[in-house]
Amino acid sequence: MAELREVQITEEKPLLPGQTPEVAKTHSVETPYGSVTFTVYGTPKPKRPAILTYHDVGLNCKSCFQPLFQFGDMQEIIQNFVRVHVDAPGMEEGAPVFPLGYQYPSLDQLADMIPCILQYLNFSTIIGIGVGAGAYVLSRYALTHPDTVEGLVLINIDPNAKGWMDWAAHKLTGLTSSIPEMILGHLFSQEELSGNSELIQKYRNIITHAPNLDNIELYWNSYNNRRDLNFGRGSDITLKCPVMLVVGDQAPHEDAVVECNSKLDPTQTSFLKMADSGGQPQLTQPGKLTEAFKYFLQGMGYMASSCMTRLSRSRTASLTSAASIDGNRSRSRTLSQSSESGTLASGPPGHTMEVSC
Repeated sequence: MAELREVQITEEKPLLPGQTPEVAKTHSVETPYGSVTFTVYGTPKPKRPAILTYHDVGLNCKSCFQPLFQFGDMQEIIQNFVRVHVDAPGMEEGAPVFPLGYQYPSLDQLADMIPCILQYLNFSTIIGIGVGAGAYVLSRYALTHPDTVEGLVLINIDPNAKGWMDWAAHKLTGLTSSIPEMILGHLFSQEELSGNSELIQKYRNIITHAPNLDNIELYWNSYNNRRDLNFGRGSDITLKCPVMLVVGDQAPHEDAVVECNSKLDPTQTSFLKMADSGGQPQLTQPGKLTEAFKYFLQGMGYMASSCMTRLSRSRTASLTSAASIDGNRSRSRTLSQSSESGTLASGPPGHTMEVSC
């Protein structure tokens, strides 16, 4: 497997007291479906999986995940795990525009690139964090390689193929809206777009003036041509690892995530609906998502000594995990709401609960 590029980048961000700058190594490897670029932060930790992220359409690994992984409380997590941020082909910074007629990989083929990444890095297992199209890609990968996935955080996942009504609506929208506007409608709620906040202005500018907009359109088309994941509760086609589903209240994909939750194993699935987070919780509410992710990791048997302080400090809800032991690792979590007093409320083991926080 040929390596095309490897560079070292020092991440620019404010450092916490006693914290040293992270060194990132960016690699590109050839796969049966073309080259894929990914950036590795940290060093592998013994007996711990890598955290692997996959971004949504219109974004890349930085614009999708940087606010989350630069958040102060996240530093405790990233010190304990090596992480791999994957850019979909042609989405990395400085990517050349694909030639006219280029056949962009399907989402299934993007999932089939991940084993090449793990083989190149000699990583055996991952905890995946995916948003939108990236959540679909990681889910598809987990279905075909279940032994290599220890857990999944799926934000804004839509596991269904587009139906005829969806296609008709998509085509009609395409007659009156530009590609950037359609992608923005995929990423953010109409309320957010109408409000035109600083965040919306920033991402509208990023997408509208992207030098690789033609590449982004190809990724967008692959997403809209996705196959149904065919999840079914009690079916053989299901995610066998712990899963945390995340969606913002009133987000464009709220109904799809709720439906996905109904199709997955309730003993393995946690559902987190985040209030006041809009369409991209990892951008608007990185603190709440970090706290939930810590509990998710604790439920899997990692970071048992981690202090959970932010949500209980700040307001009404804190999240707790109800764990059932599978060998040496807990495999079942429950997210639940606490009382106003800040004490932790636990639910029955293996129960999936909606949480607004």
